[in-house]
Amino acid sequence: MRGEKGTKVVSDTIQDVNQALHNVGMAVWVGGTTFGRFAHNPSLRRISSRSERGAVANAAWNGFNRINAASLAAVATGHVAGRLTELRDANLSARERPLVRAMDVFTAVGAITGALSAVQGARLARQAPGGAVPVETGSRPAADTPAGARRIQRSIDVLGAVNLLSGVGLVASTGLFWRSAVSRPPLRRALRRRARR
Repeated sequence: MRGEKGTKVVSDTIQDVNQALHNVGMAVWVGGTTFGRFAHNPSLRRISSRSERGAVANAAWNGFNRINAASLAAVATGHVAGRLTELRDANLSARERPLVRAMDVFTAVGAITGALSAVQGARLARQAPGGAVPVETGSRPAADTPAGARRIQRSIDVLGAVNLLSGVGLVASTGLFWRSAVSRPPLRRALRRRARR
């Protein structure tokens, strides 16, 4: 199928699957990171041994990083696919354009900080056998945390905060965009949709 000015029109089924994967990816990314940061990490204080805290934190986060990588890939792929089709600037109203550009930024920052967090998490786990680096919590080093591990853990904490904020920003800007698209659809886009039916 060809749309306006010879551009290819992607089927609604493909767009629907893309949007569903994108939204599930956002949910896993933001939900998992929020749980880890505000529930899992502080709860490690319940473990008396600081090195065991490190082993548990590293096992948990490195396990989640695999799932999170898939989620971030779904978000990034979904967003790029959308930008090449229905979210092209030509299809957007003046009100929607800045929201989609914010989505561009949040997606890029989330993907980059997520990847860097995973790399740093793997590095931290290698600082002691079995990932048993002594830590105070999942995000705070202890007095006996080695200097190298301390630096890595602090970088993970900063990257994690930026990653979570970018995820929340993406959820918010995506929600505002879809509300705008439904409540005030640009006439050109509405006419193009009718022509495809």
